Amino acid sequence: MILVERKGRGVVGLGRRRYGERGMVAGDCRFLAMECLKTNLMRHKSSRTFAIPINVGVEPSSLSEEKNTNGANEIVLEDTSEVGSPRKLTSDELKALLLDSERKKLMQKLSEANQNNRFFKRQLLVEEDALTKYKNELAVLELELQASIHLGEDKSNSGIPLDSRKINGKYIQSHLLARLEAVHEKVKEQIKDVDLLRFEEVELFWVGMAESVQVKGSFDGWTKGEEMSPEYSGNCARFSATLKLRPGRYEIKFLVDGEWQLSTELPTVGEGLMQNNLLVFN
Repeated sequence: MILVERKGRGVVGLGRRRYGERGMVAGDCRFLAMECLKTNLMRHKSSRTFAIPINVGVEPSSLSEEKNTNGANEIVLEDTSEVGSPRKLTSDELKALLLDSERKKLMQKLSEANQNNRFFKRQLLVEEDALTKYKNELAVLELELQASIHLGEDKSNSGIPLDSRKINGKYIQSHLLARLEAVHEKVKEQIKDVDLLRFEEVELFWVGMAESVQVKGSFDGWTKGEEMSPEYSGNCARFSATLKLRPGRYEIKFLVDGEWQLSTELPTVGEGLMQNNLLVFN
């Protein structure tokens, strides 16, 4: 700010003047001196102060004038650049964010699949115990039926009393023996059905040079798979794994050092990327 002072009009000075006969008396001179003094005082009071802003080479956008608590004027520099404005992401950064989001989704799905897999395995173990118990009971019943059948045959072979009662044209001994044999056949069929529901151990092999081999397939929904153990012999390695499977048909594939491969010792089904080895277990 530049202060500019504008002065009012007034008498600047007094000069002596010699008057003639009609001149002023001494009392009038003193009166004139007092009036001049009053005029000077009024001139100082009527002085005005103006504040004129000027440009000293600084951009108005980067300067701000603020009054402090004491009433003084001060100049404050301000940075008007957009510090908090968001920065545009590059294509690589966008791709990285998308990949990270997809990776998190896949990890979440894999975690849920593993949890479901563990739950189903626990359920299968419970069912396996129940099936084993049921098969043992059927085996005991089969032995009792076999013993009853042998007794019936011995009784029939020893001769049938004349007063024996007949049912549907057959003596009661022969009728009971036929019923025991029919029940025995049903029990044996149930034992076979239980065997179909039970898991049996199946051993798989993969021969070749590799650091790690996994077998995956429809036996667990193509989720976790089974790690195969290596046995090195010379320049070759024999990887083996034991699977607990129920009788049926399964599609499998071997993951060798991160790459999918097929076994030449097993038949194949499908074409292209969907081609898998076929494992049939009866």
